[in-house]
Amino acid sequence: MKDKIFNKPIEKQFEFDEEVANVFDDMLNRSVPFYKENLNLELDVLKNFLTPNDKVVDLGSSTGTFLIELDKKTDNLELIGIDNSPAMIKKANLKAKAFGSKAKFIQADFLNYDFSNSKAIVANYTVQFIRPLKREKLIKKIYKSLLNEGIFLMSEKLVSENKKLNKIMIDLYYEFKKEMGYSEYEISQKREALENVLIPYTMQENIEMLRNSGFKNVEVIFRWNNFATFIAFKN
Repeated sequence: MKDKIFNKPIEKQFEFDEEVANVFDDMLNRSVPFYKENLNLELDVLKNFLTPNDKVVDLGSSTGTFLIELDKKTDNLELIGIDNSPAMIKKANLKAKAFGSKAKFIQADFLNYDFSNSKAIVANYTVQFIRPLKREKLIKKIYKSLLNEGIFLMSEKLVSENKKLNKIMIDLYYEFKKEMGYSEYEISQKREALENVLIPYTMQENIEMLRNSGFKNVEVIFRWNNFATFIAFKN
């Protein structure tokens, strides 16, 4: 379904409810620059580090696309998606069944859920929605939950420390959204709905958070404007 959520006046802050779940795949493709290309990059990098029976956990798994696609490219992995949105979990499990995927999707708060002994943990555009006071706590939990030589992949929206550059990046991003068919009204409505819900960090703040949580080897494998994907290795 096409995302038309913000072509009408907003009545609440942004949340991952059934209305969003129904159009979320279209929303991602039209709102996140190079979403498919970055997803394929993550999959191609990650599969080189995995062996049969490894556990891969997707935090904020939404409609399940990442794990379902990973299942297509690999064999005999334990694939678990965790999301606190009932609508997203329902959508993900329906998609997994339709594609014959063995990925399992669980409704839970991943700040409390046990996902220890994971070989890889993925959080695509998820950590930015965690309140800053709890964010580093989550990253430390991720580090502890990984096996030695485990991998954490994290995609995030960014802000710049330079105010002029930050405005330029935002303007360029809005131009991208217009090119993808969103009107200025829809863009402004979504921006208002996301205010104080999506709180991005700078590139350096994300790297420092990862390193403070135990990850010594942190690299950026993708960046476009104010979006980036980090890969962090345990030991």
